[in-house]
Amino acid sequence: MAESAIIARVLASVLEVDAAAWNTLLARQSHPTPFMRREYLAALEESGSATPRTGWAPRFMTLWDGDTLIAACPLYLKNHSYGEYVFDWAWASAYEQHGVPYYPKAVIAVPFTPVPGTRLMARDDAARALLVQAVCQWCEDENVSSVHILFASDDDVLTSAQQDLMLRHTVQFHWKNVAPTLPAARGSLPHAGEGAPASPERGALTALGQPGGGENAPPTLVAAPDAPSAKGALPGGDSGQPFTDFDHFLASLAQDKRKKIRQERRRVADAGVTFRWSRGADISAADWDFFYRCYERTYLEHGNPPYLTRDFFARMAAHMPEAWLLFVAERDGLPIASSLIAISALPSSASSQKDQRLVAYGRYWGALERVDCLHFEACYYQPLQWCIDHGVQRFEGGAQGEHKMARALLPVQATSAHWLAHPAFAEAVERFLARESEGVGHYLSELQERSPFKTG
Repeated sequence: MAESAIIARVLASVLEVDAAAWNTLLARQSHPTPFMRREYLAALEESGSATPRTGWAPRFMTLWDGDTLIAACPLYLKNHSYGEYVFDWAWASAYEQHGVPYYPKAVIAVPFTPVPGTRLMARDDAARALLVQAVCQWCEDENVSSVHILFASDDDVLTSAQQDLMLRHTVQFHWKNVAPTLPAARGSLPHAGEGAPASPERGALTALGQPGGGENAPPTLVAAPDAPSAKGALPGGDSGQPFTDFDHFLASLAQDKRKKIRQERRRVADAGVTFRWSRGADISAADWDFFYRCYERTYLEHGNPPYLTRDFFARMAAHMPEAWLLFVAERDGLPIASSLIAISALPSSASSQKDQRLVAYGRYWGALERVDCLHFEACYYQPLQWCIDHGVQRFEGGAQGEHKMARALLPVQATSAHWLAHPAFAEAVERFLARESEGVGHYLSELQERSPFKTG
């Protein structure tokens, strides 16, 4: 590829890119998800969910070879750090303490969506490297403080490391449709070796990793194994057969975990709660309305308006129906709670077929009434039972939450990549990340001692 023939264009909207060109490029990537589809990103914009007004100013970076789109990424200029799930509040605070502006920063991510997957779409590795270079150069030219590639794919991580971006790791909890062994769950995405951890110097700059508070305050520990894993490795590897039913799944668990799950499910059933599910075009407008009432209620109860508007979900129902699965909890014939799951996109006509390529993503939930253990049933047990019944390969439970391990969701590694324009801050962050990596490696090792599955 002759670099001189490649043209970089920064676009103010994903709507400026042909949908077929965007989605075709996405389909060629090693780790596509429905959240990177043009329809999803367009809905975020058109619904008012991710716009300059909400602090997400679109600046999509694209590379063109003539009229052919060869690389692209969703790039947003941010004046805050909400809705990202990779916590850099303390980095921003350190910048402020030293009179250096941290915002605006550039985020390559799907807004409000902590799902690992492709972020740097490219025709090949060379185009992916050019894309990273173009983003960093543009940010330097525009006096943007930094670039943050969040929840990146294996290919993204490798390219980022080769371009000298700094890597940071977190832990998520995923379930796989086969009885796994915990040691195999050390990581779902590879990362570059970082060498021996360096001890940060004392002073304000070395406090960059302290929690910054706010809605997205980080957990006490985040995780990153310091041993490499196989590319694309998932909990439990690829051996074994899928579970035949929920009882088969329970039989793979340690006795105390099996007993706990049965007790929790019994409490929901004894409260008179039943569930129904709908997928794709079968989700009615009334069900979408009810779901949004639940979703909005959950955010408001925590003192925050919801990130996503009702119009966003209307656009999902209209343009990406096959990507959604809705569970509705009912009591005495009335709906009282719901959870919305995303499914890796296949035509809705295939919804009854078992396909081990399918992946389910736990996304949103809410309730209008309080029932003991209802959250666990709606967000874990019902989706896992559906995944088993439909031969789904894995269920990704989302960001944070050690409690998920008791429900057989195992820890896996997710990775972000970071470029900071300020040399002194970049050096300080690099030292911090090395130290953090060592600590979270110990954390993941501790988690490995707590397998919910039978040990013998």
